[in-house]
Amino acid sequence: MNIHPRKINVLDLLPQRPPFIMIDKLVHCDSTSSKAIFTVREDNLFCNNGMMEETGLIENIAQTCAASASFKQFLEYNGSETSDGAVSEQNNSDMSDKVKIGVIVMIHSLEMKRRPLAGEVLETSVTIESTFFPTTMIWSEVHIGDETIATCKMKLLMTDKTPD
Repeated sequence: MNIHPRKINVLDLLPQRPPFIMIDKLVHCDSTSSKAIFTVREDNLFCNNGMMEETGLIENIAQTCAASASFKQFLEYNGSETSDGAVSEQNNSDMSDKVKIGVIVMIHSLEMKRRPLAGEVLETSVTIESTFFPTTMIWSEVHIGDETIATCKMKLLMTDKTPD
């Protein structure tokens, strides 16, 4: 299944709420990969002295994966795509109360080459390596332009819980 990029509010894809949102937009999503963008802001929860902390990058990776899973769920819930790649308007309702909560259960092979600065735009790519429901093993790379600033493997557990 190839899913084209969408303009869907990330608040409809994630259980997190400001100030804990670490992606601005999901720009690509297909059956095995996804990509999100995020502009690091000086007032970000994980930003100190103009630099994002490593924990912010880890959360950015996890939220990219979560947004992808929620987007696929959004498509299933809302119906089929139209010929131009848009989601049909039938049943087009808010998914924020149906998004499942995911938990990071393992981080492996984490390499942080540098911390991003306020104002820089992160492009975070996630590739699914394996899925054994309800866990998913992913490989992720975080780029600023052509520079890779972080890579890691991460195992995520999707719960049956939804936000209260």
